[in-house]
Amino acid sequence: MRLRNLKNKEDLIRDCMYLVYEPEKYKGNWNKVFKNDHPIHIEIGMGKGTFIKEMAHAFPDINFIGIEKFDGVVARAINNINEDVPSNLRIIKTDAINVKDIFDKEIDTIYLNFSDPWPKKRQVKRRLTSPVFLDAYENIFKHNKVIIMKTDNIDLYAYSICSLSEHGYTIKDASLDLHKREEFNIMTEYEKKFSEEGVKINYLKAIKK
Repeated sequence: MRLRNLKNKEDLIRDCMYLVYEPEKYKGNWNKVFKNDHPIHIEIGMGKGTFIKEMAHAFPDINFIGIEKFDGVVARAINNINEDVPSNLRIIKTDAINVKDIFDKEIDTIYLNFSDPWPKKRQVKRRLTSPVFLDAYENIFKHNKVIIMKTDNIDLYAYSICSLSEHGYTIKDASLDLHKREEFNIMTEYEKKFSEEGVKINYLKAIKK
């Protein structure tokens, strides 16, 4: 699902009141950004922001941060979120690898929703569950390390299970067809599209104590 650039993307980014500029300045002090000590959950690769916005509305006692690298995608997310902005939501425009420079023992959960599978062998290090990124996440968690992942790509799913396990995580929950389960689930824009096409959604929850 390719996101087209908005003509006014620079204005949307510049005027966004919940986009955090220079996020490295708040490392270790994100409770001051939200003005509370609620748990903080982050989504790396937020797309249009549908998931992170709806999660913020559903769980007002949790703070949510959406992270996205590209200006055009960030602008799309802002355009979407602006229709109904939750007070417990912030967004950051940065590369995922930079999380180690932005947070310090503050995050409770990471969501990885329909991340780029980077299928070629030479691209493995770019996968958000590769050792490169798992190392980057290592010191951002507050207590237990929790990663929740959804993907339509079975190869990325299998790779992630192996990579997480080798990195000391335990797979606490897994499904090859998430939508068969009758439980609470907020869908991303990709997930809605795939579901309508009959594509099975792979899910896992990994924890490292």
